[in-house]
Amino acid sequence: MADTIFYATDIRHSQQLPEQESLHCVKVLRMKEGDRLTVTDGKGFFYDCMLIQAHPKHCMVRIDKAVSQPKSWNFNLQIAFAPTKNIDRIEWFIEKATEIGIDRFSPLLCRFSERKELKKERLEKIIVSAMKQSQQAVIPTIDELISFDQFIQQPFDGRKFIAHCYEAEKGFLPQSYRKGENVLILIGPEGDFSEEEIQQALNFGFEPTSLGENRLRTETACLASCHTVHIINNI
Repeated sequence: MADTIFYATDIRHSQQLPEQESLHCVKVLRMKEGDRLTVTDGKGFFYDCMLIQAHPKHCMVRIDKAVSQPKSWNFNLQIAFAPTKNIDRIEWFIEKATEIGIDRFSPLLCRFSERKELKKERLEKIIVSAMKQSQQAVIPTIDELISFDQFIQQPFDGRKFIAHCYEAEKGFLPQSYRKGENVLILIGPEGDFSEEEIQQALNFGFEPTSLGENRLRTETACLASCHTVHIINNI
């Protein structure tokens, strides 16, 4: 596999790189016709290809071999979070969680949310870049921003946790979560969830959980949750 991976969702059928990937291929990497490259469709495959037309807007390739590359974990991991006012922090979390391994990001609009809108396109580009950098072939999903009330009513086949900072009886995530379980974890905004939101989540089957004694920033709690689940599954 080549060091640089290109992303093209429809590569199996079109054998053409998207414009942004073509530009990177020709103008940045200065690849030429006859050079070898690796392409992923983000659906669990790497394609060993030869560049047959080097054009900054539409590179054409010839697929010589397709290699199945499923995700490296056998559970479903979804983290739902309230985006922070400083979007750089959420972009950092999304990049690092993609590198570690995650299936779905779900941005939430909560009562105490400071950020009311989100540029999904920008986050999708970060996910693609992190997927390629970490040499994965399955791309995580990122949802549209959704209200907390709507989100908690959606079905999920697995354990559901809500992490909050209120004084209450709650388990410790590394002790509550069990290896191999599908898991959804809710992380609140900088002002935490409201008490009403926590009760709503409990009513819909979410379990209260703690990530430790220290109070964590939203993005730190998100990444700590992601890493904790992977550590437990690799013990």
